Amino acid sequence: MKSSQSQLPSSGDPESPPVQKKFFHFWRCFWLAFLVVSLSYAWYSFYVPSNSVAWADNYNAAQQQAVQAGKPMILFFTGKLCVPCRIMKRNVWADQQVTDTVNATFIPVAIYVDDPEAAAAMSRYGVGAPPTTIVTDPRGNVLQQKQGGMDKAEFLELLGAWIPMPVEQS
Repeated sequence: MKSSQSQLPSSGDPESPPVQKKFFHFWRCFWLAFLVVSLSYAWYSFYVPSNSVAWADNYNAAQQQAVQAGKPMILFFTGKLCVPCRIMKRNVWADQQVTDTVNATFIPVAIYVDDPEAAAAMSRYGVGAPPTTIVTDPRGNVLQQKQGGMDKAEFLELLGAWIPMPVEQS
């Protein structure tokens, strides 16, 4: 009788079956990959390289500067945590062609919608949400307006009428 008892499997086996280990390993890898992808996307969404656009300090100073220089203004309504704004800053404003064009032809103004001092400019131009890009004449009258993010081609198209065309020499 003792010999039959020794052949029965013991219920207190500390080692788990291999199927459970593989299942646990799969989920551990899944969540690790999910974490890496999530952190990468968050970094991509919030990373903004520096740009060389000569931003004006505030709207009133920019308008005075625009009147003196006779240049139109670009008003870029943005937010500190606005992901489409950050993507536009990365893909449009950091581009060298855009920087050169804007600095040569316009007075650029970045207006942060989460700043209480921006309320007057937001109500004047009817801005509800960032990103909003407005091209105005030196007096502040709207010439072009686009709400939402845009890529470099759309942005240059928006500015198209005010960008000086290169003169072809014959």
